[in-house]
Amino acid sequence: MASSVQSGGSSGGPAVPTVQRGIVKMVLSGCAIIVRGQPRGGPPPERQINLSNIRAGNLARRAAATQPDAKDTPDEPWAFPAREFLRKKLIGKEVCFTIENKTTQGRREYGMIYLGKDTNGENIAESLVAEGLATRRESMRANNPEQNRLSECEEQAKAAKKGMWSEGNGAHTIRDLKYTIENPRHFVDSHHQKPVNAIIEHVRDGSVVRALLLPDYYLVTVMLSGIKCPTFRREADGSETPEPFAAEAKFFTESRLLQRDVQIVLESCHNQNVLGTILHPNGNITELLLKEGFARCVDWSIAVYTRGAEKLRAAERFAKERRLRIWRDYVPPTANLDQKDKQFVAKVMQVLNADAIVVKLNSGDYKTIHLSSIRPPRLEGENTQDKNKRLRPLYDIPYMFEAREFLRKKLIGKKVSVTVDYIRPASPATETVPAFSERTCATVTIGGVNIAEALVSKGLATVIRYRQDDDQRSSHYDELLAAEARAIKNGKGLHSKKEVPIHRVADISGDTQKAKQFLPFLQRAGRSEAVVEYVFSGSRLKLYLPKETCLITFLLAGIECPRGARNLPGLVQEGEPFSEEATLFTKELVLQREVEVEVESMDKAGNFIGWLHIEGANLSVLLVEHALSRVHFTAERSSYYKSLLSAEEAAKQKKEKVWAHYEEQPVEEVVPVLEEKERSASYKPVFVTEITDDLHFYVQDVETGTQLEKLMENMRNDIASHPPVEGSYAPRRGEFCIAKFVDGEWYRARVEKVESPAKVHVFYIDYGNREVLPSTRLGALPPAFSTRVLPAQATEYAFAFIQVPQDEDARTDAVDSVVRDIQNTQCLLNVEHLSAGCPHVTLQFADSKGDVGLGLVKEGLVMVEVRKEKQFQKVITEYLNAQESAKSARLNLWRYGDFRADDADEFGYSR
Repeated sequence: MASSVQSGGSSGGPAVPTVQRGIVKMVLSGCAIIVRGQPRGGPPPERQINLSNIRAGNLARRAAATQPDAKDTPDEPWAFPAREFLRKKLIGKEVCFTIENKTTQGRREYGMIYLGKDTNGENIAESLVAEGLATRRESMRANNPEQNRLSECEEQAKAAKKGMWSEGNGAHTIRDLKYTIENPRHFVDSHHQKPVNAIIEHVRDGSVVRALLLPDYYLVTVMLSGIKCPTFRREADGSETPEPFAAEAKFFTESRLLQRDVQIVLESCHNQNVLGTILHPNGNITELLLKEGFARCVDWSIAVYTRGAEKLRAAERFAKERRLRIWRDYVPPTANLDQKDKQFVAKVMQVLNADAIVVKLNSGDYKTIHLSSIRPPRLEGENTQDKNKRLRPLYDIPYMFEAREFLRKKLIGKKVSVTVDYIRPASPATETVPAFSERTCATVTIGGVNIAEALVSKGLATVIRYRQDDDQRSSHYDELLAAEARAIKNGKGLHSKKEVPIHRVADISGDTQKAKQFLPFLQRAGRSEAVVEYVFSGSRLKLYLPKETCLITFLLAGIECPRGARNLPGLVQEGEPFSEEATLFTKELVLQREVEVEVESMDKAGNFIGWLHIEGANLSVLLVEHALSRVHFTAERSSYYKSLLSAEEAAKQKKEKVWAHYEEQPVEEVVPVLEEKERSASYKPVFVTEITDDLHFYVQDVETGTQLEKLMENMRNDIASHPPVEGSYAPRRGEFCIAKFVDGEWYRARVEKVESPAKVHVFYIDYGNREVLPSTRLGALPPAFSTRVLPAQATEYAFAFIQVPQDEDARTDAVDSVVRDIQNTQCLLNVEHLSAGCPHVTLQFADSKGDVGLGLVKEGLVMVEVRKEKQFQKVITEYLNAQESAKSARLNLWRYGDFRADDADEFGYSR
């Protein structure tokens, strides 16, 4: 605490109270505050000061958990406004105070508080009484000057009908989110990651706070997304032991945020804990904690950080490099430059961003090269990015798109000369941070032009400033500085005074609703220009459509590519044979190239399906021609069918790659089914049309597929001849009808619920999906096409021998995996046993005969349901062995070990 200051007074007279100073840390109520001193080598001392001669209402208090008979006490009238009055006036301000009285034990101190450095400042007690937020206490010395001034202030407040002398009661109902909201995740999602005004009420540690959300007065515990500060470990005796720098981190956050007005972006919910980012006009506390070495990045929550995880990584690296606080013993790894690879020529395959490219060496290997000593465009300041959406650097950072496009158009597919300048060492993996590979930084030239210098001269990148003793820099560093000076002088790009270019790019990848709205437009457009932004596999790409300024996921039509490998925690699951070759083929041919696409349809996940042309060649045909894909039966209706068949026939004759053994029967994969004698295994071909959120799925019988197509064709012709009168149909629950889907076609459906004429819930009986439609898009089902003529074709099933996770995130991962693997594909189905609701079945991929459910177990996405029937014991054993392998590899559900033993209930699982 700041040293005491003795006020003036004559010797022999009455004792003059000592004037002391402090900074207001917290306002406890309308008549009590906590002040602190200046920090010197650590958190400063604190003390509570209660205002003398006045009384303000008590704030609400929750009953102690250790006292079962205790009850919650609500706010007294005008208690919260009084607290708010003091909070807004005093928090973070310097005050002076005099102590007039102490309780017997000395735990409470009563005195006068003045705003400022001396007693000439505003008298806080008088201000409270004047605002009608407190009343004066009658005392023995009622005629002293202090009491007289308080009495005058009170009379003024009464005359003006302020505060408690007005007609209102100043009541505020504060609700604890933990006890009033059943599902915090829904509460978080309802705010759509828009900043919420809040007051920080308590700081538990540097990265966990209690906040009061406004204007609804919800009290919520918020964990800062993406980071974790040192904490206070609670010992068995109830005491708390701080980890190193825990107290300093807590004070760092307290001194900046406690009882401040902030905005909070509620980003996610994990195990009932709310994750968020706190925004303050003076900065982002998450990034400040990392940058000062008070926190470390944590992988489990960094993905939800809406302002860009790369900012957190950069802030952490900043502290590591300077060995700040928790990084005081950090030792960076070192790497030596291999001189034999100093200079080489390579082909540019991809531009990662404004300073990084991927090249293909003469050996066939791929290598990422970073342009030495330059920094790509970046956001400046706190308010340049809309906090309501996730940062997309390529489109949201000014001039980043122009820089990338400059590199893409100049380099993609071209050979360049690479001169390695230095190698930034790799960082090893820790418990919370994954490993980062070493970074090769080089000077890249094409036709004698230094690409980094060209970028800088156009104002599309800036030059990195180094320490004087840092020799790890570009071999053409002086030229880079000169190029930057020219760009600044000419006002180019980043240095321009003009308005920065804005790229409003809509990413509709996986957004089914937006994709449905966009589909008709793309279908009518015929061939559209596009740039391939990413290649997921041989037949799955991400495209940027320049004219439409949107990003879409695009699936190649007419072919069936081998399923690719998957990146899982700790390992890479191998894909089907030649899947990697197909992906590389597509990457080398089209990645970041300008192409043309024809969109034909879309799948249920919002991915567009169609044909892609590169320099006049059809990519689907090229993949089949090079024996990297098979023709899919859906190609029959396409004008490219003959070309595909011809290419496939030629590939078969060569007997290469996917056709190397096409005449041979996959004996090994069929053996498990053939050897099972007691279990009935009669697989039939089905077409998977819909996956539900609880991992059930709907299929169509392939054998009756032609009947359905014929019925749909006849029904649509009939409807076209006799269209239903709009609005004439009155839907009733349980009734069969026809419904107009988003593609403009009519389908058979069943009414499940009628909320209003504008909201009718229907179920498409032949496909298994649901939709909410206005009654104007419904009509009576013609008798000639009723379920008596052809029964509903979508049949619901569930996977046998597995348990679907109850945890929402884990279940979503499993559903996403199944959607990627089997939705809108042909599979083989075998009914294993009947159960309440729907039959339980095993499902096999049509080509590889691999068990879909077993694959989910192998990936650790689901658990095994152990059944005791004798005929299932062999398959159950296979499933359990797969589960043990997943546990050993710590995949997905098992990433933290076998959770079922101790905390199954906590995580929503049961054995």
